[in-house]
Amino acid sequence: MEKRRAFNPGDWVSTFTGQTGVVVSETELAGAQKILKEGKRPGHYFAPGCCHHPDYLIQVPVIFEDGRYDVMRAMNLRRTTDIPPEKRARLNQLTADVLKEV
Repeated sequence: MEKRRAFNPGDWVSTFTGQTGVVVSETELAGAQKILKEGKRPGHYFAPGCCHHPDYLIQVPVIFEDGRYDVMRAMNLRRTTDIPPEKRARLNQLTADVLKEV
């Protein structure tokens, strides 16, 4: 049985502030935590005493164009397709770098 998800790894997303990013898998998130800083941007998932457990329904791990990652609340993200090629190439490079760390 397949889990219900709002976002899937590989989806291109943007925040309500206009920052673009790519949704990553749990293994890519582990690599991102090793080499990237957490952005703590508006809309990230924060609950006192709780840790990140990406379920892609409420907590969505995203690598952003500025080279930082966040586990975002799903309600603060929207799918997008109109990402400029430079940003898309930068995000693909970041994702490749993260995969090397896994």
